[in-house]
Amino acid sequence: MSSLRNAVHRRAHKERAQPKERKRFGLLEKHKDYVVRAKAFHKKEEYLQKLKEKAAFKNPDEFYFKMINSKTVDGVHRQTSEANQYTQEELMLMKSQDIGYILQKLQSEKKKLEKLTATLHSLDSQPSNRHVYYAEDREDAKRILSERKSVGGMQAFEDLPDKIKRRTASSYREVEARRSRVQQLEKVHNEMALKQELQKKGKKRKLREDEIVCPTSRPVYKWRTERKR
Repeated sequence: MSSLRNAVHRRAHKERAQPKERKRFGLLEKHKDYVVRAKAFHKKEEYLQKLKEKAAFKNPDEFYFKMINSKTVDGVHRQTSEANQYTQEELMLMKSQDIGYILQKLQSEKKKLEKLTATLHSLDSQPSNRHVYYAEDREDAKRILSERKSVGGMQAFEDLPDKIKRRTASSYREVEARRSRVQQLEKVHNEMALKQELQKKGKKRKLREDEIVCPTSRPVYKWRTERKR
């Protein structure tokens, strides 16, 4: 019976549009629009009811440390600044640990780069010493060329399979990426080391451009000479 019921053509009932005389009121709200609007209304209503219950059952004697460690900005609680909760020695220790981590990653990247560079072979480079061979015909030229390839042991890059070419190109791209990463880590390490040195005791000043012997884009500082006891 169910198969016969599905075989009979049924009319698709559609929701009517806004009548012409009510066009000034905009689009006619459909049932799905009402469902969305009702869900949003009841959600807000439940949220307000929960807030009213919290306010009604609030304990006036309760205390949290965040009540004095935070402040309200535009109705939103903001945590107060914690910049001064560490001493100068603790900050120096944390920065030295950060520099140690950056230095460890830098050394690791350098080792990986050296290992990858050692395993790569420049297949497309041709030998500097060239010999001229004279052949009487095409067959003799093919024979000399095959002998040179077998004796040389180094196959030309154009004669390699496409799979090996793709792997070689991928390896060279990895080498370039690791080189750029090493340069970035060196730059970060130098900046962190400079900041750590500037936090140490001693009078120092930043040199002007005319006082720098070797011009550089990085700032250069000079410490005052002190007599060590």
